[in-house]
Amino acid sequence: MRTQRMTLSVSVLALLTLAACGTVSDSDSGGGDTVQSDVPVTGVAWSVDSVTVDGKTTEAPAGARMEIGPKGRATADFGCNKIGVDARVEGDRITFGKPVTTQMACGEDIEKFEKAAIDAMGGELTATLSGKKLTLARQGGATMELSEEKAADPVGTRWTVTTLLDGETATTVPADLPEERAPHLTFGEDGTVRGNAGCNSFSGKATVKGSTITFGRIMSTRKMCPEAEMEVENAVLTALGGPATYTVEGSTLTLHGKGGRGIGATAAPAGTGSRHG
Repeated sequence: MRTQRMTLSVSVLALLTLAACGTVSDSDSGGGDTVQSDVPVTGVAWSVDSVTVDGKTTEAPAGARMEIGPKGRATADFGCNKIGVDARVEGDRITFGKPVTTQMACGEDIEKFEKAAIDAMGGELTATLSGKKLTLARQGGATMELSEEKAADPVGTRWTVTTLLDGETATTVPADLPEERAPHLTFGEDGTVRGNAGCNSFSGKATVKGSTITFGRIMSTRKMCPEAEMEVENAVLTALGGPATYTVEGSTLTLHGKGGRGIGATAAPAGTGSRHG
């Protein structure tokens, strides 16, 4: 069953500053205090790996991520809703405020993980940074494990479409679509795009330049599928009609085409090819 939600804008790749000591300044606006550190970790987006609450460790769903900005505001997506929360960073301590979330209903497993993750980030946490790994630990045993996330390259990456966008409304792509027709697309180095829109495979021209993708004529096969799959396909192909703007945040691609129609997509794991057209 598809559900809808109001989208919550997500910040660009953010700054997380962690050090043995820091100087707090409240001169900047934006939701909380900033910390100026001698050893900042800059330009970081975090991929959430797992959460442990009450001794139970739960692996994160694909695409779960968190960013903490330089002005005391954190954003997160644990696989379902967009979450915003004040975050005060002092040395190796991060104190989160009360989260504000969208109200999208998702699958039971994802909702359980989201609840566990929100519980784990409640109150004051101790941050431990080891290489590209970050651990947030709350007194009492709750922990969140994260990894530094490198933004995926829009070209050459297989993007699995997870969300259909229409203005300020987002609709989740049904999870029960047959694997061979799960909507996906890949932009080629040769200025092409190919994939599957939800029923039919397609290909066409696509020029990626700056923050814009200009699509040429899209050609597709002409199979008929059940109504739900055809609705997904129509929405995907509409988003790929003409010029569109896009952003890539970590492993998430957001594309907005004409009339506010667009898609949200997640990068497939490394080594995954375009298996189905």
